[in-house]
Amino acid sequence: MGALRTAIVATATWLLFAPAADAGGLRLVSQQRLDDRMLELTLRTPAASGPTKVRVLLPSGYARGTRRYPVLYLLHGAVDDYRSWTDKGDAEALTAGRPLIVVMPDSGLGGGYVNWWNGGLRGPPAWETYHVRQLIPFVDRRFRTVARRGGRAVAGLSMGGFGAMSYAARHPDLFTAAAAFSGAVDTGNAAIRAVTSDVVYGPRDTQQVRQRGSNPVDLAPNLRGLQLTLRTGDGRAGGPLGGGPDGVEAVVQGASITLHQRLRALGIPHLWDDYGPGAHTWPYWRRDLQRTLPRLLAAFRRGAGTPARFTYRATAPRYRIYGWRVAVKRPALEFSELRSHGRRGFSLTGSGTAHVVSARLFPAGKRVDVTARFSFGKPRHTLVRADPSGRLTLTLTLGPGNPAQQDTAGARTTRYRTRVLFTPAP
Repeated sequence: MGALRTAIVATATWLLFAPAADAGGLRLVSQQRLDDRMLELTLRTPAASGPTKVRVLLPSGYARGTRRYPVLYLLHGAVDDYRSWTDKGDAEALTAGRPLIVVMPDSGLGGGYVNWWNGGLRGPPAWETYHVRQLIPFVDRRFRTVARRGGRAVAGLSMGGFGAMSYAARHPDLFTAAAAFSGAVDTGNAAIRAVTSDVVYGPRDTQQVRQRGSNPVDLAPNLRGLQLTLRTGDGRAGGPLGGGPDGVEAVVQGASITLHQRLRALGIPHLWDDYGPGAHTWPYWRRDLQRTLPRLLAAFRRGAGTPARFTYRATAPRYRIYGWRVAVKRPALEFSELRSHGRRGFSLTGSGTAHVVSARLFPAGKRVDVTARFSFGKPRHTLVRADPSGRLTLTLTLGPGNPAQQDTAGARTTRYRTRVLFTPAP
């Protein structure tokens, strides 16, 4: 009778946080309780073809309390699915007694963690849209989460290691930490690119910039300020957990080394664990997760605020980051880069015309002298008044738009840098 009462209370507690449908069309189809801690959810979203599933591990005692918990998004590798971390990776046992929620979504057998190009038609699968724009808000509404940057981390193995570092780089304002285990973290790596279908990114000779726009190595400056962990073996036999020689592990080691070297060149702190002999197999990934969990919990305890200074690179013509909003009008797809210096100003690199709305930097109505220094021509001075939320709105002409998409044959992409200085008026 006591066990039945506990189950009823637990079910009622979970359903209390269950919205019927979310923005973007994400809808809960069904929920199954697999054991005391694990739920399996079936969801429908326009971003995926057909139903997609998620496993969720709740901390012990979740149903009996009111405490909020940080969330670890734990991502699977290729030729695997949402069940792999619990069925093969001992995620339930490894997280037992730890104060966190673990969310394990599906991302297909290959080409995961990006919105597919599909010959220019786009459409499903749009994994980034589903995971970042729909699933994270859904989880925050449904469960008692710490629904801010300092309460989220992302980790994954192999293809999921790419997903973890790529999502963290594309959305650093959503996560405080990211970890990759044997991660395919450089999609520019020849061996990794060779096994990626053109349906995902498009042909390399015409759409390479799309692949670079989600590649952790190309987006490495965005990772500053996050707690980062890279763990990999080298594929040789003789590792303590068996396996090898293993060519796949050797390939992802090369990708991991490239990202490690890029982070080191940028002066971005990270844990680098190249443990030598070891295979692309579950015993090593279970150990990786076990060793990484204390770091993630420490990151949650520290929390993470919004940095005043940051660098953000993106190929998207529109983006929001750390409270800033940027929309660039230009003829062709290319990288742009925003560097914020907080109340001192910012710089924006790219081409075309940019509409920029700052973060909340000043008191409402405050007059600010804005000086824009362009790559060409004389500086311009404008007096701008902060809106009721303390933001400044500016339109900048960066430079002539490049007619051809970046990284295509014959393209000469010129990037212009505009520096903007803020000086509060008396």
